[in-house]
Amino acid sequence: MTDDDASTTVGVVVPRSRLRTTLRRRVLRVRESLPAAAQIVAAATAAYAFAHFVLGHPVPLLAATVTVSSLGLVRDARPWRVAETVAGMLVGILIAELVLLLAGAGWWQIALAMSLTLVVARFLSPQPGFALAAVTQSLIALVLVTGAPFLRLVDGAVGGLAALVVTALIPRTLRRTELRDADELFDALDAAMASIVRALRRGDRVRAERALERARSLQTYVDAWSGSLESGREVARISPFLRGQRSELQRHERVRAALDLTTRNLRVVARRAAYLCADGVSRPVPADLLADLARGAALVRESLDDISIEPVAREAVAAVARRLDPAALLPDGGVGELNLVSALRPLAVDLMVAAGMPAAEARALLPRI
Repeated sequence: MTDDDASTTVGVVVPRSRLRTTLRRRVLRVRESLPAAAQIVAAATAAYAFAHFVLGHPVPLLAATVTVSSLGLVRDARPWRVAETVAGMLVGILIAELVLLLAGAGWWQIALAMSLTLVVARFLSPQPGFALAAVTQSLIALVLVTGAPFLRLVDGAVGGLAALVVTALIPRTLRRTELRDADELFDALDAAMASIVRALRRGDRVRAERALERARSLQTYVDAWSGSLESGREVARISPFLRGQRSELQRHERVRAALDLTTRNLRVVARRAAYLCADGVSRPVPADLLADLARGAALVRESLDDISIEPVAREAVAAVARRLDPAALLPDGGVGELNLVSALRPLAVDLMVAAGMPAAEARALLPRI
């Protein structure tokens, strides 16, 4: 191996392609974190400055730490999640303040306050993060014993308010994040459908089983898109800068809901295909039908960026749906093959709904069986 195709790091030969991939992934991680970093820096700085210069607090550390902890670097910074985290931290600070007021500061007071905080937090919320945020801020408040009673509680409230304000004024969830999650779902859906098509055309049992595994893994992509889309919609409700995206995000939610059903029905198709392929017989008719539906799904994907493509996507899927009469397509087909074609019917309906057709109208296009 020459120096042109490899680099040596700590005695291990690493291909340059892998180094480039690793570097690209790290740069992408930094770039994706920039909106979150901007939120955190702006909110923490503003909260600290307000508490120090306006309220006159000498060391308003909690104003900054509450802000940083409530926002974090996670991509999903929905307003209610931020508010829930802030509430947990304020509970912790309040308990710490009460312990300081009634019992003073010391090692056993720290243990007492942390114990009370964990119990109260678990009572108030089932989320583990709520309790951890509360006990962390409680500990900081007990260690940082400065100023008048409940001064730290005011600082925490300032930090929490700053976090909520920047959630609206500096939106974290950008449209490209939501669209990237949608693209990943459509990529995975296309790969699963293509695998089923190839398995049916070849009567390949092994390939069909792999396709079934791909179909089963689609829920992960659905959940990822659901999270980013819900986050974007919630932030858009309160952000004046995302007002224009509300209708578009609503349309994307309709597509996502339909794609959720699509992936569930595709798993049924994949299971039936895997069962049929056990005999090694090629089944071109359902393979061609599924391939046509996959092309329709690709058009639905394009319509996310360009709504004018929706009518084309609807008609492409509708053309397949009108043909989905198992008995007419396979007059001599076996029960398993007829059931497989029947399983394509709800799949077609879901894709037409994703392309903007009402569900009742989509079902009406299917031939009577």
